[in-house]
Amino acid sequence: MFLRILVDAMGGDNAPKEIVKGCIEAINEKDGFELELLGDPKKIEKCLKNKTFDRSRVIITATYDEVTNTDKPTEAIRKKQKSSLIVGIKKIKSKNADVFISAGSTGVLLAGSLLIAGRIKGVLRPALAPIVPSLNGPAMIIDAGMNTQAKPINYLQFAIMGTEYMKYMHDIENPRVGLINVGTESTKGNEIVKSAYEILKSSDINFIGNVEGRDIPEGNVDIVVCDGFVGNTMLKVMEGTGHYLMHNLKHIYSSSLAGKLGYLLIKRDLKKLKRQIDPEEIGGTPILGINGLVYKCHGNSKSKAIKNTILKACDFASKNIMEHMNYRFSQINTTHIETGKAAL
Repeated sequence: MFLRILVDAMGGDNAPKEIVKGCIEAINEKDGFELELLGDPKKIEKCLKNKTFDRSRVIITATYDEVTNTDKPTEAIRKKQKSSLIVGIKKIKSKNADVFISAGSTGVLLAGSLLIAGRIKGVLRPALAPIVPSLNGPAMIIDAGMNTQAKPINYLQFAIMGTEYMKYMHDIENPRVGLINVGTESTKGNEIVKSAYEILKSSDINFIGNVEGRDIPEGNVDIVVCDGFVGNTMLKVMEGTGHYLMHNLKHIYSSSLAGKLGYLLIKRDLKKLKRQIDPEEIGGTPILGINGLVYKCHGNSKSKAIKNTILKACDFASKNIMEHMNYRFSQINTTHIETGKAAL
């Protein structure tokens, strides 16, 4: 299976240099796909110049408009039809590529994915689904920023999408799903969360009940469902904590001779820890529920993050997760979904 991966070469704080560099690194590391870079051909060619890679696996498609972080999503979608970001989403909608990756404007990418690519039939709200490290392996936070408010039924759909992804992407046979709350008791939380608890409990997913934020890094849950406001806040705290930890460890081990000697003894283990919590290593975040594969990368992504996102996206596409997700939602009674009564 030879995949075509679209990359927004003009999106992000470090575009196009770091974006293109990451693309080259991905090509040099893995076979089985080709890249279509969307953006200014002259700028892209400049970044490719004097680099060693298989040029037959790289296509450049010229785009002319530029989407910025200050653009209002709906206006950008309407007025910047020839931008790399909008062209990429349109190509996904028309099935002219397998995956689209962008580090550009989050708001425009999310809105464009929803309004242009559309939703999987039966999905009410797509969601951002980042993978974070835990003591028990990878864990998912869903939603992490696409829906700042959610209805009870949305929590169930997030759980279904997350379950299909973790089952086939990370080989977790029966992922444990938890509902983020201020306590583990079923009576905790506001009315929306309480209603979500009842819907999740009556479904056929592996729902383990309410969980707290600390249960994620401790490995007590494989998927946590929440609204996008809570999820995005948790994600940023986890990223900041990881940065704080590595910064302070570096200071500790460099501040004395004993520390430097100790560092030499555990250098390999520290590098392994850094890889586990480094957002650049983890790469971009899939938008689940969209009628196509779309990945959102951090705006400040460097080449490593782009490379790892491309490699992860290749795995996603090759494992036919979209087909599994489409089938799962086709089995759900859509009338009951619309009225908030889950019939699974």
